[in-house]
Amino acid sequence: MSRSVFDLIIAKFGKRAAFDEADREALRSLPHRPASFEPQAYISREGDRPQQVHLLISGFAYRQKSLIDGARQIIGVGISGDFLDLECALLGRADHNIQALTRCQVAVIPCAAVDALILSHSALARAMWIQTLIDGSLFREWIANVGRRDARSRLAHLLCEFARRLELAGMAGELAYELPMTQEQLADTLGLTPVHVNRVLKQLETQGLIAREKRFVRIPDWEALRRIGGFNETYLHLHTPDGHAEGAVSA
Repeated sequence: MSRSVFDLIIAKFGKRAAFDEADREALRSLPHRPASFEPQAYISREGDRPQQVHLLISGFAYRQKSLIDGARQIIGVGISGDFLDLECALLGRADHNIQALTRCQVAVIPCAAVDALILSHSALARAMWIQTLIDGSLFREWIANVGRRDARSRLAHLLCEFARRLELAGMAGELAYELPMTQEQLADTLGLTPVHVNRVLKQLETQGLIAREKRFVRIPDWEALRRIGGFNETYLHLHTPDGHAEGAVSA
């Protein structure tokens, strides 16, 4: 893979902590190999003792927990520029599954190399620490979303989150983006049934809050959808090192 692979994470980390050219070059110099995964393929499995971490270069991936009755709960979605399992570099054991949502290209990086980078570059260690804290913030919001909001609000909140995250990653247009999730996957994310998800999607569409064409979603009325979902982007921590906001989505 080329140097541009790591430019994705350099740009992302640059919003979290200030670092210099030596730090950027250290990231670009990380040993890695390319790998690709087809949809639904496991990138890592719960219980594994991984020797590498995965940086998502293109496509979408998701974290999930499988239950003994065969049910699953999707607990996070990764987009381009995300480390999918950075915590494994220090914790040493995977506590959930990671699967490809779409066809994915990843950079596979040895845990030992990430550990050495953390020890030798304090600014990068800080950026990685901040990123894991933000991941935790997303998990907390997803718990609140599934645990306390009604079905309509849950889905509205999720659609708003995707719009904001994908816009900042350069993967969405003016409140329009590809949502590569089936209704079954949305159901496993929101703690609903696929039938209920289908009903709520149609309701939001009938009310003019979203427009859909295959897997593409457009949000004609951002403020109304944000209000229904109770969406406040504070939990995404979209700030620069000097504390200035990255900008808000406009209607």
